[in-house]
Amino acid sequence: MSRARTSLALPVMGALLVVAMIVATGFGAETIPVREVLAVLRDRLTGTAHADLGLDTIVWQLRVPRTVLAAIVGAGLAVAGAAMQTLVRNPLADPYLLGVSSGAGVGAAAVITSGVFAGAGLWALSAGALAGAFAAAAAVFLIALAQGGLTPLRLVLTGTVLGSAFAAFSSYLIFRSSDPSAAQSVLFWLLGSLSGADWTRILLPGCVVAACLAALLLAANWLDALNLGPDTAASIGVPVRELRIALFVLLAVLVGVLVAVSGGIGFVGLVVPHAARLLVGPRHRVLLPASALCGATFLVVADAATRVLVRPTEIPVGVLTGLIGAPAFLLLMGRRTYRFGTA
Repeated sequence: MSRARTSLALPVMGALLVVAMIVATGFGAETIPVREVLAVLRDRLTGTAHADLGLDTIVWQLRVPRTVLAAIVGAGLAVAGAAMQTLVRNPLADPYLLGVSSGAGVGAAAVITSGVFAGAGLWALSAGALAGAFAAAAAVFLIALAQGGLTPLRLVLTGTVLGSAFAAFSSYLIFRSSDPSAAQSVLFWLLGSLSGADWTRILLPGCVVAACLAALLLAANWLDALNLGPDTAASIGVPVRELRIALFVLLAVLVGVLVAVSGGIGFVGLVVPHAARLLVGPRHRVLLPASALCGATFLVVADAATRVLVRPTEIPVGVLTGLIGAPAFLLLMGRRTYRFGTA
């Protein structure tokens, strides 16, 4: 992969993300022209009162937070997917491999069906999902550690088995609920939605994604070595066991926070890292920011599409990412030039 290509790719991706966010802000129950979106953004950023208060409210208070949250969640899931594929050395790994999403589903189902965390008000669902996600990650960590360590095979098997168990428990909570709409509410949340976005929900996931990306970039050389195999990494001085534990904890926190604010949005963390590898190569110093930018753009566009395909209603964004992600993944895997984890 030439230096010129990789150095050009990131600025182009960044520019595409900015354009996608501006255009996506105009889509919704009613389409707002780009020039009007730009006018509201200009007035807000310069501290000037916009002439149309209704338009200002729609753009700045409703659509911009949602678009920003879509970018944050998309970037975080893509980065988590790239790191997870390195941790378990498996091209089919995605951010939900550790059972975090299924655990979050248990927490969300408990909130919806029994009123747990009701004292948290509007944050009740996120609080329950986050608690469930962290509990699931802790269970996977302790069981894998007790059975021989955080090897890729044990992580994959333990995460898959416990994820199925948590999903079954979510179904049990729904089955026992006396609320006939509980199943629909839990299903809509599990399929992913950014409809509840507002400015108060952006700070936490934004800070977590930025901090985790920075930490992974600092360990980029170690991740490159780990991708070649634990023996190779250990031979050049990489503390493989400690690195795996640190990666596990970091990914559990990252994915848990993202799932808590957006539900389970599939295929972003699986497909986007592979697309980024095709564009910039496998070196994590470039792969991670490229994955973040591609993931952010992909989810911003997908979320905008969910608002216009069946408007004035919308479909869960996870449905659309799945419909797009599956054929896209098969198309990427069909390229003869693609090799996972190699230059």
